[in-house]
Amino acid sequence: MAEKKIMLTQDGYDKLVEKLDYYKSVRRIEIAERLKAAIALGDLSENSEYDDAKNEQARLETEIIELEAKLRHSEIIKSAESTDKVAIGNTVTLRDVEFDSVETYMIVGSTEADPDNNKISDESPVGAAIIGKTAGQIVQVHAPVGVLEFEILEIK
Repeated sequence: MAEKKIMLTQDGYDKLVEKLDYYKSVRRIEIAERLKAAIALGDLSENSEYDDAKNEQARLETEIIELEAKLRHSEIIKSAESTDKVAIGNTVTLRDVEFDSVETYMIVGSTEADPDNNKISDESPVGAAIIGKTAGQIVQVHAPVGVLEFEILEIK
């Protein structure tokens, strides 16, 4: 079965590479030092420091494996070359029809989604509703709170 491609901006890809490098070069050494110190305490059967360090090591190794898989299956998206239709990599300005409020979002892959920083996933309700649409269109978004309507004001 083919793995699903993970869509990342260059910045998102670079951040994952940096995180992976940090985990491999810094965190592994820190945990190894904790293990070494815990082993020095003796009797591993009742050594909670040792158990904690082993558990942290297992979590770290799992995270490393997951990051490597994401990077292996990633596809870097370029800033969308076209601003005719909404695509991953575009920055889109939307107007909430009901409340007449305006927000600007960058459309990114699900791995990079960060709503607090106005980065929404192409798989989110809003992202999925506006992908492929053009400026001036009004789209309906089926969200947990009900149906919302947004007008696409601008695509960059």
